[in-house]
Amino acid sequence: MLPDPGFYLIAVPAVMLVGLSKGGMGEALSLMGVPILSLVVSPVEAAALLLPILVVMDIVSLTIWRQHGDARTLKMLLPGAMLGIGIGWATAAYVPRDALRLIIGLITVLFVLRYAVLRLRARRGAAAPAPRGQRPAAATLFGGFAGYSSFVAHAGGPPFQIYALPLQLPPRELTGTSVRFFAILNAVKLVPYFALGQLDLANLGTSLTLVPVAILATIAGGFVVRRMRPDIFYPFMYAMAFAAGVKLLLDGLAALA
Repeated sequence: MLPDPGFYLIAVPAVMLVGLSKGGMGEALSLMGVPILSLVVSPVEAAALLLPILVVMDIVSLTIWRQHGDARTLKMLLPGAMLGIGIGWATAAYVPRDALRLIIGLITVLFVLRYAVLRLRARRGAAAPAPRGQRPAAATLFGGFAGYSSFVAHAGGPPFQIYALPLQLPPRELTGTSVRFFAILNAVKLVPYFALGQLDLANLGTSLTLVPVAILATIAGGFVVRRMRPDIFYPFMYAMAFAAGVKLLLDGLAALA
């Protein structure tokens, strides 16, 4: 049996925000999906409902960004991410989700504030922040954070951005890399989610009804991002990372309080 119409009044906007994010418009929009959907179902069920939809969005995003992506960045991040998913699976019953949100939110906010300070200094004549090179240790650390937080809270975007944004890849290559990274993570997460009993036929049926909204929103997000100049894209992405960090920080503080 399908949910009542009141469910869709909440679920459709939630899926639209996640779809715009999946199209490339930043993790802050995606982070709103589970909290909004949690207004009508439990947070655990909201995450379970969204995972199949995320996989469909990933397929659409991979099609949109199929010609873009940085293979080296993926190779650097994925080993840590797989380890993070494994740890999340092994500790699913003991995960301090609220503390995790608080920590990731704080790190992300500090990361963006540091970028803002460097940009302000550059406007006053100092050297602009130079692109960072690939860093194996940092990639393993932030890839692990991304995999772990993606598994337990669908919040892997900020750790990914902390590592990837300073690389200063061309906007389309960064977006394509992000799309590939999270498509792989979401596909891998299906197995432990099934094993933990968080996906069932009823949830899958409900998720299926929201797929058309997911596809259209993802296409719309990709349409906008593909037309952004680098001087607009990077400030926009840092702003979205900051919004995501603040959202995680406030959620963590509210829950722990």
